[in-house]
Amino acid sequence: MLEISLAQQSLQRLDAQGRVIWSCAVSSGLAGAGEQQGSGQTPRGWHRIRACIGAGLDPRAVLVGRRPTGEIWTPELSLAHPERDWILGRILWLCGEEVGVNRGGQVDTQRRYIYLHGTPDDQPLGVPLSHGCLRLHPDAMVALFDQVESGERVLIRED
Repeated sequence: MLEISLAQQSLQRLDAQGRVIWSCAVSSGLAGAGEQQGSGQTPRGWHRIRACIGAGLDPRAVLVGRRPTGEIWTPELSLAHPERDWILGRILWLCGEEVGVNRGGQVDTQRRYIYLHGTPDDQPLGVPLSHGCLRLHPDAMVALFDQVESGERVLIRED
């Protein structure tokens, strides 16, 4: 199971006994916590990993629409495209589990395309800056990706 604290901007992987077996810093939504479509907020509550995307890609491979573009992120590429919201290396696409909270209607995590994904090396972690997704360092994203599978539970807490 994965547990994400928005207050601490951290992700923990827990074993079956609830012990922390792996952790890393994240960056959640700059607009705070919330579930509404178009809000730019990070949804709370119970989720599952719907899909694991990007196996075998370079940790800094650029993805758009969940597909690799063939580009590898560099500071120079970033300077050439300052408008882009970089999704790098791997994607864990989340699906809400709580009807009316983060599943269905205008609060559907999956339809909002909320992911855990890699972010450029020059982006700070431990502070909310994303458009609603959960950003991880590219190498941490690869390490996490290699530990999880579709269907794994994810709890996103505000505290």
